[in-house]
Amino acid sequence: MDAVTLRALEAFPDQLEAHFAAFPPSFRHWAPPSWDGVPSEAFTAIEQVCHVRDIEILGYHLRLRRTLAETDPILASIDSEVLAIERDYGSADAQAALAAFRAARLETLAIISGLSDADFARTAVFEGYGPLTLRSLIHYLCSHDQQHLAGLQWLRGKIDAAGLSGH
Repeated sequence: MDAVTLRALEAFPDQLEAHFAAFPPSFRHWAPPSWDGVPSEAFTAIEQVCHVRDIEILGYHLRLRRTLAETDPILASIDSEVLAIERDYGSADAQAALAAFRAARLETLAIISGLSDADFARTAVFEGYGPLTLRSLIHYLCSHDQQHLAGLQWLRGKIDAAGLSGH
């Protein structure tokens, strides 16, 4: 895997935590009147953190392991809205969710560390994305990270645009 992508994956837990910490506690559950234009799922700040945690564990860990162990597996997409309801994201403890995500990302990095070029070339089909290699799956994970940083910034922009930030 290329160094740029690995560094981005390694840096993301700190970035997520910093972006989340920029929200005053009173805005961590805030939702705008419209989600038009949101670059991620339509989730509040705390819900974004929970979503990233769960997609890492329930989505990418499974997808990576299956791609390494099986021949051309079909990798399911996850219904994020259903998961948010089932796991009650709105009442989650932010610090626990961030810590769980940090541990999960370390596990992701452990899964992909030391893989050979042949491992990175293993193929699968990802529902909603189509055919891919393990390497491309890792790029999609990195892209997913960036979507959620963008979603958090978008929420802060909506808070500011509504005159609610106090700045």
